[in-house]
Amino acid sequence: MPVYSFKTIEQSAEGIYKEKGSKFLAFAFHVNTEDEIKNHLAVLRKKYFDARHHCYAWMVGAEKNHFRANDDGEPNHSAGDPILGQIRSHDLTNVLIVVVRYFGGVKLGVGGLIQAYKAAAEDALNHAVILVKEVMRKLNLMYAYESTPEVMRLVKDFELEIIDQKFEANCLLTAVIKERRREKFAEKYHLLQALGNSVQVQWIE
Repeated sequence: MPVYSFKTIEQSAEGIYKEKGSKFLAFAFHVNTEDEIKNHLAVLRKKYFDARHHCYAWMVGAEKNHFRANDDGEPNHSAGDPILGQIRSHDLTNVLIVVVRYFGGVKLGVGGLIQAYKAAAEDALNHAVILVKEVMRKLNLMYAYESTPEVMRLVKDFELEIIDQKFEANCLLTAVIKERRREKFAEKYHLLQALGNSVQVQWIE
């Protein structure tokens, strides 16, 4: 079943949790790619180089099937999974949360760690602005110059956002469309083809 929209955070947010001398600094980021994730992690590791652990979790993609959790030396599933759990419980994606721990000298036990990492991640998300974003799909429209009026009508009727446009004998228009309007757009396009119009569509995944 197609996914038409998803929830994410608007911009970076921070949180903190303290327990028995340990400090858990949480940082939430809006991300779209793994390269962005690596950059955020590198910056935090450099800034908080003296911290004991940099545990994190992330999820990317409207379908929410691309994710990872990392305990960074803490007991298995005591840090990354609770952080990922907060991303899931808030129904978010395109989000990275990193929790930086400064050890306070007293061991918290696995249960205490799970609670601490969960609470720190939750505090960061409680300080974040949540957005609902439309899933967009990219496409190319190829058409003869004389079909420009029909193509511009498609752009207007389906609220296409034009990225690039080349007017020649054979024109090319690159745009994005809301996923929720893709099916109706395809019906309209097939109708144009049936009427002998020269418009061709290439979906870019």
